[in-house]
Amino acid sequence: MSFIFSFEDYYDNVTTHGNHTPYIVDPETLPCEIKPLAPTAALTLCLILIAIFLLAIPGNLLVGWVIGTSRQALTPSDVYLLHLTIADGLMALTIPFSAVAVVEGWIFGDFMCKILSLVFEANFYTSILFLASISVDRYLVIVRASESLQSRQRMCSRLMCAAVWALGWALALPALFRDATKPDQDSDRMSCIETFDIGSSTSWRNATRGFRHIFGFLLPLIVMVGCYSVTVGRLLRSRGFRKHRAMKVIIAVVIVFLLCWTPYHITLIVDTILRANLIPFDCALRRAVNKALVITNVLALFHSCINPFLYAFVGEKFRNKMMQLLQKKAHGHPRQERMGSKFSRSTSQTSEGSGVVL
Repeated sequence: MSFIFSFEDYYDNVTTHGNHTPYIVDPETLPCEIKPLAPTAALTLCLILIAIFLLAIPGNLLVGWVIGTSRQALTPSDVYLLHLTIADGLMALTIPFSAVAVVEGWIFGDFMCKILSLVFEANFYTSILFLASISVDRYLVIVRASESLQSRQRMCSRLMCAAVWALGWALALPALFRDATKPDQDSDRMSCIETFDIGSSTSWRNATRGFRHIFGFLLPLIVMVGCYSVTVGRLLRSRGFRKHRAMKVIIAVVIVFLLCWTPYHITLIVDTILRANLIPFDCALRRAVNKALVITNVLALFHSCINPFLYAFVGEKFRNKMMQLLQKKAHGHPRQERMGSKFSRSTSQTSEGSGVVL
């Protein structure tokens, strides 16, 4: 995923000669020569990114606070959700740099280009992998429920979190190929873009995009759809009015994931096909794909701020826990704490499982 909205990166074909990586523009694409965003469009995009940042940070902090302050033992889903909020929060911290780059270009130098791109890419992978982990846990709890299994799940959840973080950072290492450079030598604006200087730039780009599609979308999607399909089927056959609330959260998870990420990955696949010259070059299509990449990129970023609202306000458990903590924070009376404890036990008894959120 593009860390910076670098329109040059969508057009230019990068070739390698020794240790220098010049940008060679195909003469046939000159009618589609890149032009910077209009000031109004750039400002609008900047404001949207800032809005995402302002929603994502407090939202993820709220979820982390509620889960982290829970006195009951955390379920594996709670542990995954806590790590998911960390991943989404770290990703959101990189957004202000993108917002500035939209208006001013990349002004933060090579080191920040590499580090922030690495942080963004790592948390891009980990956030999606943690969503898949939650779907697996929901499947095990509802479909394969047993006390011994739940005990083993709690022990393995920490190891799973460590594995997800390790895999996410490993998949993000190609971000170190990004540098602050001028794609157009006639322009004064710098961009934080990929500058592959080892082997074929086309091969590297196709490989990194393949990893994004497979590990950052297709595999998690298959896991989520498979697990949640079986889980919903089991809930439909079960008795009790609580199943409808559980189904609502589960269905919302899949729908939001698809709405946020599918358009971006489809657009990126089309962009890769155009770069590989698998279809005849068309200037209008090239420009349409360029605009679509910007729009779907922003839509994908919304996922980092939607998750807290999705799990927090669709789920009854979280609302009850949050209200209990807010009341305790506001009053702090022993009587209130006893009432909160009683209320918490009552909620736990009437809800499926003992999780804080799901």
